[in-house]
Amino acid sequence: MENNDKKIYLYTRFERFWHWVQGLLIMTLILTGFEIHGAWNLLGFETAFTVHNFCAWSWLVLYVFIVFWMAITAEWKQYIPTYKKLFDVVRFYAYGIFTGEPHPVPKTTRAKHNPLQRLTYLGIVSFLVPFQIITGFLYYYYSAWPALGWDWALMPVALLHTVGAFAMLAFLIVHVYMTTTGPTVFAHIKSMFTGWEEVEGTAGHEWEIKK
Repeated sequence: MENNDKKIYLYTRFERFWHWVQGLLIMTLILTGFEIHGAWNLLGFETAFTVHNFCAWSWLVLYVFIVFWMAITAEWKQYIPTYKKLFDVVRFYAYGIFTGEPHPVPKTTRAKHNPLQRLTYLGIVSFLVPFQIITGFLYYYYSAWPALGWDWALMPVALLHTVGAFAMLAFLIVHVYMTTTGPTVFAHIKSMFTGWEEVEGTAGHEWEIKK
């Protein structure tokens, strides 16, 4: 049987850089954030607080650069939501992946992310990340709240920020699991280091084409 698989260059250097740095920052924020809440004692409260704030500001700066990069390179188009093939992808991950079916939406340079990924990443970038930034800022400047009469808001803001952290942790766990669902366990992880990914077939796919 003829093998039509090929390698395509999907992820640029900056894309790979911000992916890994952002992942490291998120994991550090989760670890130090839970320590601040008393879940464990690894660094000590003061050190955990300092590291957490440093990573939070670093993530904010990186986030601005990512948004700017997407705007000037038109990479934002990769995240335009679509319902084409969405239910095929959901069915694949719920059933087809366990029976050896081919992915219904192979990657191309025009479409790095399948419809389910687009909706997920768009939700993370447009809602969850800003949510964590806003609640984090409010939490950071809580000492100024008494002058504004916001004394009552500390616990609700802390709770909301923690809920956001659990949501981010859940996404991280699912994301890491999904990286193992390629042709080999480490295929997707390798591509995020090299930029090159092996894909099925050589032609474009009908779901990408707007009619």
